[in-house]
Amino acid sequence: MSLLDLRASNLGQEHVAHAHTHHQLILATCGVTELDIEGIGDRVTGGRGCLIPCASHHEYEGDGRNRTLVLDVPLAALDGMRDGEDLQRLFERPRFFPVSTRLNHLAVTLMAQLEQFPALHSEIAALLLRALYLQLKDEAPSTAPFGRHASERIDLDSLDVWIDRHLADEIRVDQLAALCALSPGHFHALFRELTDATPLAYVQQRRLEHARALVRHSRLSLGHIASLVGFCDQGSFSRAYRRHFEVSPSSERRHC
Repeated sequence: MSLLDLRASNLGQEHVAHAHTHHQLILATCGVTELDIEGIGDRVTGGRGCLIPCASHHEYEGDGRNRTLVLDVPLAALDGMRDGEDLQRLFERPRFFPVSTRLNHLAVTLMAQLEQFPALHSEIAALLLRALYLQLKDEAPSTAPFGRHASERIDLDSLDVWIDRHLADEIRVDQLAALCALSPGHFHALFRELTDATPLAYVQQRRLEHARALVRHSRLSLGHIASLVGFCDQGSFSRAYRRHFEVSPSSERRHC
């Protein structure tokens, strides 16, 4: 992959964790995606985007209602662009950034153009990347002054009780942060310090641990179990179960 690769996506309610060998820009025209980059968490919305540098571990979970522009930026593509050195600076660090009204309107327009003329995705991507650079080039670098003493700020036992009561529901990071009277960003950092896991990964783990108990000790169908622990369908539940436990729920049940 040497050209800029821009696509319109709908990010579903499935926890995904990975890293890749290219930079990535994420913008949304509507809806919400919870996203964590190297322990820094925030929400991607129409008013907030993110930049993910090459090889940065990140995790995300959409709300199923978002319309999202995902731009993959290979290192070779920047090397070949006239202003590639300037654009490379966009990806010096993981960052979330405010999306101006003008940039949001441009994203909406470009999404429509992309869907109408998919063969022009690389040219549309270059325009979007330069527009972002113009918005951010004079922005002062932000800092993330997160405090310590995570165990004093986060009552994990109380959070566990709340999470377990809401496993069938959508659980957002800002909800968990509010329970601790913290901002989402501060909560992310303290939570990871305390548990060595991101909030999204931790919630997913609790969903799957509860699911495993039901798989082993109940006669409920796998589809019913999936809904009880917050998965939108049996297929996504089975994939997550296999990734986490290295066995499918149906195989686990047969051998119990």
